Amino acid sequence: MLDGFEQAALATFGLSPSQGASLLPLPTIRLLGLDFAAAPLPQIATSLAARSAEAPFAYVTLSGSADLARLAGEPDLRPHYEGALLRLLGSRVVFKLCRMMSLPAPAVIPGCDLAARLMAREIDPQEPVTLVGLTPQALGRLKARTGLRRIDHHNPPKGFENDPAAFEQALRYIEAHPARFTFLALGAPQQCLIAHGLRQRQRATGVGICIGEGLLPLAGQERRAPGAIQQLGLEWAWRLAQDPKGLARRYLVDSPAIVGLLRQEAQDRGLA
Repeated sequence: MLDGFEQAALATFGLSPSQGASLLPLPTIRLLGLDFAAAPLPQIATSLAARSAEAPFAYVTLSGSADLARLAGEPDLRPHYEGALLRLLGSRVVFKLCRMMSLPAPAVIPGCDLAARLMAREIDPQEPVTLVGLTPQALGRLKARTGLRRIDHHNPPKGFENDPAAFEQALRYIEAHPARFTFLALGAPQQCLIAHGLRQRQRATGVGICIGEGLLPLAGQERRAPGAIQQLGLEWAWRLAQDPKGLARRYLVDSPAIVGLLRQEAQDRGLA
């Protein structure tokens, strides 16, 4: 028999007890005021895939160092992360800093790895998938490389989050194209604004993955760093070398603030 907490967790995920109560609730680790999933990639992907396509819309966030630094300076964004079904840590740099400072460190789940796992093992090539973001050219390559055939695609204009009509159009497109998985490839915080808006309206179904630029390697638009560079926590440098103009501010201006935030957290916990 499941207790009340387990039943509530299953209901949140849109699961019935027969669909695998053992998967939930997933363990979490609290960091910088947010609860991050502390489970390996296969378990997270399986749990999300088991969620009913008809369940009320819920979403997953993947946070890097720049995202976490932004939250400290823009507290109005925090509810958009707190409202997620799952919060995943996507930064090996943050993970390594946590270890250096004796802070508990959630498992690292890069967005590209999560998307690749879902598309290769959990999503049937013939089932509908909704994608918001990416260019039509990238969409064509994504279909060719993943084998997915039924992708409903909407690419909102730049700055759509400040245009009420364009923002509403994006919301309505997702609501009109229900899918078990919706990939929000818009970058932060735009994708979280969309996801949070959908959850508040309670019209959409399925699960949204705030994937950011995680689809670019799968679409052949970006070369993924070799495994050794990833494990060293230097994938950011690899990406910066490929796109210095587009990523310099994120990695050289915004991200370094995470060091001070984690140091303060360690001090607050009596670890430093």
